[in-house]
Amino acid sequence: MSDITSDPIHTAVREHYGTIARTQQSQDSCCSTGCCDSLYPADQLTELPSGVTDLSLGCGDPVSLADIREGDTVLDLGSGGGIDCFLAAKRVGPAGRVIGVDMTPEMLERARANAVKLNATNVEFREGHIEALPVEDGTVDVIISNCVINLSPDKPRVFREMFRVLRSPDPASGMAGGRVAVSDIVTNGPMSPLVAKGVEAWSECLAGALDAKDYREGLEAAGFADVTVTPKDGTANTVLARIPAGMPFSAMITARKPEAAR
Repeated sequence: MSDITSDPIHTAVREHYGTIARTQQSQDSCCSTGCCDSLYPADQLTELPSGVTDLSLGCGDPVSLADIREGDTVLDLGSGGGIDCFLAAKRVGPAGRVIGVDMTPEMLERARANAVKLNATNVEFREGHIEALPVEDGTVDVIISNCVINLSPDKPRVFREMFRVLRSPDPASGMAGGRVAVSDIVTNGPMSPLVAKGVEAWSECLAGALDAKDYREGLEAAGFADVTVTPKDGTANTVLARIPAGMPFSAMITARKPEAAR
């Protein structure tokens, strides 16, 4: 794989979201497909300042989906302004830890400033790429991500990195092992030729979207078990039938790291 920092897709995405952070531009989501509306229950946002909530660029609510427990270590891939990190921090409590990883310096600056405002001492933000996570092996209980993995030009590498950093289950001690809860843009079948391609469309979460089937199989190939890919607004059987073939939609994705074969 070519150097991540010079990849044209990474460069376009970083510039796109850097501009949003610098101008404090607010929008409903990262995508322009009309699939994203109100993402979080209102009662979850009451303690967060507008500087956090105005920079929500996701396509779902992975925190509510995730099985986050007190004392967990949570990793957010593409943490942006930090909204999902701060919501997760409430669930892990003072004994837990939340790590946000983002490649955009302007987003990291906003997120770190927000952490100071909130006195979120159990949250930290690290600069890095989701294809090469600055996180040690087997140290994370839960991975969350919100409309970010579709932006990567090397998703199999992202899936392998996710598997690497998650803890393995330990039945003897009762440890559940690593879990995944992701909100992302996928397609219903191969991408429609009517959907614009190129780095601009990639930055808007369109061109990089995987077929839901390929997304599931990619996670399984990385070693994950019990993978589910479900439309955000309903069950697969009722919603997929109404989504035109090849068109993008917001999905909720879960998976777990299984016990190592003996």
